[in-house]
Amino acid sequence: MEDVLDVYHRPYDAKRPQVCMDEKSKELHSEVREPLPCRPAAGGKRGTPRRTDSEYQRHGTANLFIWFEPLTGRRHLSVTERRTKADWAREVQRLVEVDYADADAVVLVMDNLNTHTIGSLYETFPAEQAHRIASRLEIHYTPKHGSWLNMAEIELSVLGRQCLNRRIPDQDRLTEEVNAWVSERNGKGAKMDWRFTTHDARIKLKHLYPTLQS
Repeated sequence: MEDVLDVYHRPYDAKRPQVCMDEKSKELHSEVREPLPCRPAAGGKRGTPRRTDSEYQRHGTANLFIWFEPLTGRRHLSVTERRTKADWAREVQRLVEVDYADADAVVLVMDNLNTHTIGSLYETFPAEQAHRIASRLEIHYTPKHGSWLNMAEIELSVLGRQCLNRRIPDQDRLTEEVNAWVSERNGKGAKMDWRFTTHDARIKLKHLYPTLQS
């Protein structure tokens, strides 16, 4: 935990950008009946909100990969069919070789999942390329049950409230929706003001620290 908190309080360095990465699944649903549009109040009658039928048709799931640079307010989202080792490896390859091609290294904060390993790079790319990608990563894992430390998870929560809180029928539509959301958030330069420090952790989360015997 303290390792991640220390990373968050480093000063901005364009050559070693701090990036948080996370992923989540999204169920794809379509309407079986046309929703009733909202009606404004008129003639003394109260207006009504948009109404949808409780029944829907399932279309499987899609996966969302997000990286977020909290100090610059920059983020990127990819929609994939799955979240395998290869899917994660391709996202990291894009991060290092495309999005931050000019950086010396990417300081990467992410959850400690079994797909989030250097080995996944070697299972996906030739050894030379995997080594080149891995050499430009400085990885910091959030602890078990500590995914709340990952600021990309907070960004996904914002995405859920602002963009994904409705039925989306297919992967193409999902891609359009999240791309529009990313463009708006990046245009605003929406950053994150992280104030929880290592000092705070030692006070508020004292129960998580081992008790030393005198």
